[in-house]
Amino acid sequence: MPIRQRLSVVIIIKNEAELLPACLASVNWADEIIILDSGSSDDSVEIARAAGAKVFHADDWPGYGKQRQRAQSYARSEMILMLDADERVTPELHKAIEQVLNAPPSNAVYSLSRSNLFLGRFMRHSGWYPDRVTRLYPRMLNYNDNQVHESLNAQDAPVRMLKGHLQHLTCRNLIAFQRKQLAYAEAWVQERHQRGKRCGLFSIFSHTLSAFIKTLLLRAGFLDGKQGWILAVVNAQYTFNKYSALWALGQSSAKRCI
Repeated sequence: MPIRQRLSVVIIIKNEAELLPACLASVNWADEIIILDSGSSDDSVEIARAAGAKVFHADDWPGYGKQRQRAQSYARSEMILMLDADERVTPELHKAIEQVLNAPPSNAVYSLSRSNLFLGRFMRHSGWYPDRVTRLYPRMLNYNDNQVHESLNAQDAPVRMLKGHLQHLTCRNLIAFQRKQLAYAEAWVQERHQRGKRCGLFSIFSHTLSAFIKTLLLRAGFLDGKQGWILAVVNAQYTFNKYSALWALGQSSAKRCI
């Protein structure tokens, strides 16, 4: 019989006291839980320690990709499950993960199907389902350096899909969600600007309109009811914020060069 591989659940947090207990409870079967805190001022750290997690601290913020790398460096198991505090592993997904851990080790990575909550509804369309994310993988792999929209550098490893869902409480409060979207947009703009990327007025409005049409029509967002319509507008707004801010930075740089 093969020896079961150990699993480290890795989570980066800041002020997640409201969401963290349910997240930790959904993975209390893991061999270890690693928490990297970025200066929480609420009870997040105490909650994590009370749940038996190993808590570490980082004083600066290098971006999501590098922060995940830091957090993973503390893990000691053969397999990594990377989570966010607003995610929960369902019993069916737990069962599928255990099957992987009990199988002979391989270089494969595993894709999880995320079920995303938006204003009280788990979306089934709008590009938000099945929303597969590669989160279970051997410790020898790691995340890229992207400040936002980071992803696993799988190094051409085979990707296998697991049964079950990873529940993601994406948007329970629209204002809080918009703040998060603005933070993502700002990081995206800074990263693109540093790489010398620019855009014109046509790009701003063509990308914005495209985001709305893609969400509502091409990804059948209208089948998600009122939430689908709202999400289409939110996606368009997020896209407008990104490209208009990138355009504005380009204008400022051009003026400084005159």
